[in-house]
Amino acid sequence: MTDAAATGPGGPGVARTGDGALLEVRGLSVSYRTRGGRVEAVRGVDLDVWPGEVVAVVGESGSGKSTTAHAVTRLLAANGRIDSGTVRFGRDDLTSLSERELRGVRGARIGLVPQDPAVSLNPVKRVGEQVAEVLRIHGLATRRTAPTAAIAVLERAGLPDAGVRARQYPHELSGGMRQRALIAIAIAAEPRLIIADEPTSALDVTVQRVILDQLQYLAEESGTAVLLVTHDLGVAADRAQRIVVMSRGRIVETGPTRAVLDDPRHEYTRHLLARVPGRRAARPRATVPAPPVPGTVPLVEVRDLVKEFRLAGTAARARTLRAVDGVDLTLHRGRTLALVGESGSGKSTTARMVLRLTEPTSGHVLFDGVDVTTARGEQVRRLRRRAQLVYQNPYASLDPRFTVGEVITEPLRVFKVGDRASRQARARDLLERVALPASLLGRRPAELSGGQRQRVAIARALALSPDLVVCDEPVSALDVSVQAQVLDLLAGLQADTGVAYLFISHDLAVVRQIAHEVAVMRGGRVVETGATEDLFTRPRHDYTRELLAAIPGGRHVPAAAAGHTTT
Repeated sequence: MTDAAATGPGGPGVARTGDGALLEVRGLSVSYRTRGGRVEAVRGVDLDVWPGEVVAVVGESGSGKSTTAHAVTRLLAANGRIDSGTVRFGRDDLTSLSERELRGVRGARIGLVPQDPAVSLNPVKRVGEQVAEVLRIHGLATRRTAPTAAIAVLERAGLPDAGVRARQYPHELSGGMRQRALIAIAIAAEPRLIIADEPTSALDVTVQRVILDQLQYLAEESGTAVLLVTHDLGVAADRAQRIVVMSRGRIVETGPTRAVLDDPRHEYTRHLLARVPGRRAARPRATVPAPPVPGTVPLVEVRDLVKEFRLAGTAARARTLRAVDGVDLTLHRGRTLALVGESGSGKSTTARMVLRLTEPTSGHVLFDGVDVTTARGEQVRRLRRRAQLVYQNPYASLDPRFTVGEVITEPLRVFKVGDRASRQARARDLLERVALPASLLGRRPAELSGGQRQRVAIARALALSPDLVVCDEPVSALDVSVQAQVLDLLAGLQADTGVAYLFISHDLAVVRQIAHEVAVMRGGRVVETGATEDLFTRPRHDYTRELLAAIPGGRHVPAAAAGHTTT
């Protein structure tokens, strides 16, 4: 079913003004030039967006959703091209405009909020200057008035202390603040359409809610339409009047949000809904180990752990930031302890101290009953062999010069385990264990998908048969289907090997699926800890309740998934 068939009222509160849709896409096809020839990324897409409407485009990586969004403003990669179709915005067909004419549309009439503020913001320009530049380019302010006008735009985008933040550089802001700066740039010229491409995928749930609230407020306040590209069906359920589902470059289903989520007609839509974390069937009993026997030595025990960082300043005025403040944790073999909390809560710093990648200021870390807080030399080396790390970003954590085989066998070479033949055999076995074919051994990371890269990273972490794997946001960059596959893989590996996981995540729905115990951190302290289901169903701390209330998808729960809700 195409979107053209669903033209008309998209739900309550959606403005229907003028002669028709604000954005009309008809028969859009896009391809990319590759070494192996042209690859079709978008095939015959029809799409409408009306004034004041929020339309969510959802689908897995490679479904064509981002390509469709970028084609609207003709911001495709250099090897991409529009093969056919029209993109009508108001009275203009954007596919036929010159680059000069497009510059009058981008920013002024259509704003773009990209996914990654770390890449999209200029690191050597102050935030206020970047917003002021947009105002000057579109003739909305002079060089003299632009700085003050930029602060007003930053305030409208919801950035706290906008006057102070305007004088700062992007690296001095948190992820949520940088994203709000991008929203300010997108709305500076008061466009009629905002295209938001995965605007909150790397943010914790409370910051995510603030960003999405701001976009929704702008839509309601000014009649601005929002085309929201997301792999998070919870976000789409909460924020969109209509959902467009894409698979393999085509729209397979579209309609009002409630209709699509409560009564999905296409098999692919049902597949996506079934893979949403927190709405899937509970963890299989076979993967749930028995509770620890009282009196047994924990694999990891953290006692009154403190980490302070010295801030910039003179020796006389030196200040410190207490990033971790008296943390106590216990993790037993074969179990998963999740650390959750907002950015800056101390989760990753705590994990790095457990691995002895960061020196604690005070406190103790016991590994298998041995205090490794002040370990040196060979003792640290033994810890490295028994404790491994899977990073958040599979694109950055794998050496691009290495083949997959070299990536997986590198720990074996470093610790002088086996000979060349046995290492290769181990690499093949590990690839099979993470459900990847041995044919990938000779490929490099750039030739793999995000999900494949993360599986390779997990295989590398398992190469030395560790007792502990620290998983630092291991699925946050993956779409729901690949996310589900990786979580199932981790659970299965734990059942087979008895490995323990220290699992760091801002996604509480994922945590509920994978963890046996949860520790909630805020401001460097653990404010609540307990068995996962107890914490989710009977939270004791106000901050825990706040986190749970911010989980996307709580505003609209599909009837078919009502038995697996997360709030």
